[in-house]
Amino acid sequence: MTDLAYLAAVRESYDRVAADYAEQVKTPAQLDPLSRAMLVAFAEMVRTADVGALADLGCGPGLVTAHLADLGVSAFGIDLSPAMVELARRAHPGLRFTVGSMTELPLEDDELGGILAYYSVHHTPPESLPVVFAEFRRTLAPGGRLMIAGHVGAGERLRPTQAYGGHPVSFESYLLPPDRVAELLEQAGLVVTARMVQEPGEGAKRTVATFLARKPERSGARMPTTPRRHRPGPSAASPSGVPAVPRHR
Repeated sequence: MTDLAYLAAVRESYDRVAADYAEQVKTPAQLDPLSRAMLVAFAEMVRTADVGALADLGCGPGLVTAHLADLGVSAFGIDLSPAMVELARRAHPGLRFTVGSMTELPLEDDELGGILAYYSVHHTPPESLPVVFAEFRRTLAPGGRLMIAGHVGAGERLRPTQAYGGHPVSFESYLLPPDRVAELLEQAGLVVTARMVQEPGEGAKRTVATFLARKPERSGARMPTTPRRHRPGPSAASPSGVPAVPRHR
């Protein structure tokens, strides 16, 4: 798929499944203990760094965004799907939710104290991940924190035809090896500070990896390998998943 084609497929698919997705996806309280603990730890890191707000990219109906706000973080959500954003706004009227793409975030340089991409980068083709990770670096303030969590694998490419109640979908999912994800983050100029890999178990079907990274505080740090892109405004075609790969964008 081309960049525009995969973004359109993700947006249209999640607009179609949004209502059923919101009913079926786990709440933060229903996550496994390690996943809950990682979210709590990440929220503390962002609060301690205190260099800006936290953007939940691929926020879906806003469940994790609201959880982060409850943990004392100034959090807002961005999602590619207008239907998901509308659900999030209705469920959490006190928080800000915006339609946008991780490939071209409607944010200023050095604006964010934190970025959470929670099961939301797996629809991005591997060749486009450098663009997404360069956007993460661009929008994070020096010292800002990043957490990425999602399913990993040996390079599998999944092409489901239905999801969340049998709705037709046209997105694809890419399960990269953890080492490759870490390598791409480092190439984007981010410092990977920790990673956790959870093997399948207790009903889980796939391996999950969580990565913690930060933007260097010194301007002399290694720069991204892809050109920096400067944003116009938000775009409806502008970052949750298949039954085995939740969340999206």
